[in-house]
Amino acid sequence: MDNTITFLSGLAYGLASTLTGHPFDTLKTRLQSLPTSSNSMSVARDLVGREGVRGLYKGASPLFLMGGVIRSFQFGFYDTALRYQSPSESRVFGVFDQRVVLAGFVGGAGRAIAEAPADYIKTRRQVDQPWRFKGMLQGSIATFARNSFLFSSFAIYVDLSKLLVPGGLSPFLQGAVCANLAWLTVWPMDVAKSQIQSGLGGKEGLMKALVEIFRTGKVFRGLGPGLVRSTVANGVGMVVFTRTRAALEEKLGKGRGSTF
Repeated sequence: MDNTITFLSGLAYGLASTLTGHPFDTLKTRLQSLPTSSNSMSVARDLVGREGVRGLYKGASPLFLMGGVIRSFQFGFYDTALRYQSPSESRVFGVFDQRVVLAGFVGGAGRAIAEAPADYIKTRRQVDQPWRFKGMLQGSIATFARNSFLFSSFAIYVDLSKLLVPGGLSPFLQGAVCANLAWLTVWPMDVAKSQIQSGLGGKEGLMKALVEIFRTGKVFRGLGPGLVRSTVANGVGMVVFTRTRAALEEKLGKGRGSTF
């Protein structure tokens, strides 16, 4: 029952975060993929001027179809991995719960399995590039690496917030603050992933793409709209996740629920 509640709550999280955050994700991806530097406002003006507000939702279809599944995999795999580990009160350096770190990597990997093909299509459509069926796995290694470190970082920051903040953060702040810190941790990987999947970066391997973005000063491309997207999408997503979980626990019988 616990897994069912977590998967369904993750599904709700994914749908809410995609609906609220996709316009900012489009700006982020275009900025990360452009061969020349630009800024969020000029990219937004150009896109809306040519295609209207609907242009900000480029590539949203695969994520509306898969976004909920992607997040349900993320939270479901995380909780399953956490439960299969032996309970322990010990922390690495007295700070990090190694069970949370490992479960976070598993959750991120689970998300990558579902997300890689959808993310490739989304990225291609966001930068006005055609996508090909045989290219569906382009950038999948970068997606796997980014997601594993991203969700592990998110889980670590959520865990630490419970230690550092008496009573814990509100669901919105927990989602927004912890997700932003996690994105900052893996941002260069996200830029590299966008460059690889868009086909506009010139480098196909993750390590080659990382070296190139550091060499050319593109490390923090798209960070502004990316953090705005993260704040809105993950803040709202965590509120929806928490309320959905509470409603399901009341209806289906309260289980242990998600560790979030």
